[in-house]
Amino acid sequence: MENMAEILMILGIAALIIEVAVLGFATFVLLFLGISLLLTGIAMNAGLLEASVMTALWSNTLVTAVLAVTLWKPLSRLQNNVEHKAVDSDFADQTFILEQDVDSRGEAQRNYSGVRWKLKSRQPLAAGTEVKVVRTEVGVMWVEAV
Repeated sequence: MENMAEILMILGIAALIIEVAVLGFATFVLLFLGISLLLTGIAMNAGLLEASVMTALWSNTLVTAVLAVTLWKPLSRLQNNVEHKAVDSDFADQTFILEQDVDSRGEAQRNYSGVRWKLKSRQPLAAGTEVKVVRTEVGVMWVEAV
């Protein structure tokens, strides 16, 4: 093929864009393949590799395998390094009177701002107790007595 190097580089860039923009580094396969396609295209363009389909297949197979073996563990460690940080919400420290008993199981609920929230507490709280929101999670308000 006449434009083998350019085609490989375009395919490599497309694979990298899909990996980053669409998948958000969820899988590293397209990352390794994209880098491999780019490197092979650059090597063909520089005259280091013959511009043939067979050379492209072998080169991409080897470079992808080497990248996967060398980068898989460091990248997966990076990916699993998640920072857990508390979310500050607009209704933290809000106080109200409980209409139901509340405990850590989250069976009591409260409508707030158009959303049905589960109420949880570390200590059991009886209905009629004044409480304040001390922490929120997705769909859950953690409360304690005032």
